[in-house]
Amino acid sequence: MYDVTTRKRVQSICKHTNRVGVLAWNDWSLCSGSRDRSILEHDIRQQSTIHHFYGHTQEVCGLKWSPDKSILASGGNDNHLFLWSKSQSSQPLHSFNDHIAAVKAIAWSPHQHGLLASGGGAADRHIRFRSSLTCQTSSIYDTGSQVCQLIWSKNSINELASTHGVAQNHIVIWKYPTMEPLAKLVGHRQRVLYLSMSPDGESIVTGSGDETLRFWNVFAKTKCTRNPDSKLNGLYQMR
Repeated sequence: MYDVTTRKRVQSICKHTNRVGVLAWNDWSLCSGSRDRSILEHDIRQQSTIHHFYGHTQEVCGLKWSPDKSILASGGNDNHLFLWSKSQSSQPLHSFNDHIAAVKAIAWSPHQHGLLASGGGAADRHIRFRSSLTCQTSSIYDTGSQVCQLIWSKNSINELASTHGVAQNHIVIWKYPTMEPLAKLVGHRQRVLYLSMSPDGESIVTGSGDETLRFWNVFAKTKCTRNPDSKLNGLYQMR
């Protein structure tokens, strides 16, 4: 871990036995998922590991805490999606095995309690919506390409963004639950593997295997309808 102000390393955690491919913050704890098939939760104040989550049979490639910070969703190269309780790590609360490719893309709705979206890899291509309250899948949508990342708009209740790999390499803004595509953002030349949102919820940044970061103005800042001045283009890119 690094102090972004001083640009100095402040702490190192060496607990996994293979590469660490995904991280998820939860207040003062940091969860890490690894190719060693484990998920570890670390208390960065005490510099200690406080929970171990074992269930995946292949690399853990997706991790997201629920908005109320009580449930951890994990996805793996074993095509499984698990839900874990923060207070009970010995076994998952529930497991979903309906994806037919790796589950890297996971996103909890900040507006509807318990609503979870997950996306499958190149052999799957589907976004699936589920409830952690009923453990039921409510809807499924075929995107036509590998789903790499998902994120819900903070401000627009019924909008979410997905990033894609083969064969599209683009970003799509969707209207939920109809899954009408509101915009398709192109520019990356390889898989769009990374996705994050600005603190105000208006812009997203995407990272790709083409070694570029691209910044997009996609969501309204304070309204549930899109800003008419938004061009839905990339603001700028970095390499």
